[in-house]
Amino acid sequence: MDAYLEITYRHGRPLAAYYHLPREQAATVARSSPRGSGLVVDFAESGAPVGVEITAPSVVTVATFNALLAELGLPLVDEAELAPLRAA
Repeated sequence: MDAYLEITYRHGRPLAAYYHLPREQAATVARSSPRGSGLVVDFAESGAPVGVEITAPSVVTVATFNALLAELGLPLVDEAELAPLRAA
C-alpha cells in the first residue's frame, strides 16, 4: 500500500486530515505521539509509524510535515501531495 492523504471537511474547509503510511495490512495503532503544532504520529505495536494525524491543517506546512517525515526516516512529500489541505 502506498502512502495517501485522507481529509475530513466541514463547510468546505479542511477540519482534519490523516496521512496513511505504508504498513502491514494487519497493523493497528498501539500508541500516539504529539509532534509539534497540529501533528500526531500513530505507531503500531512494533514501533513502526502507521500514520500522521493532521489536527490543524491550516497551520501545517510542507516544510514542517517533511521535517517530521525525515525524523521518522520516511520519504518526503512534495507540495502537490499536501495541496488539498489548501484547496478549500
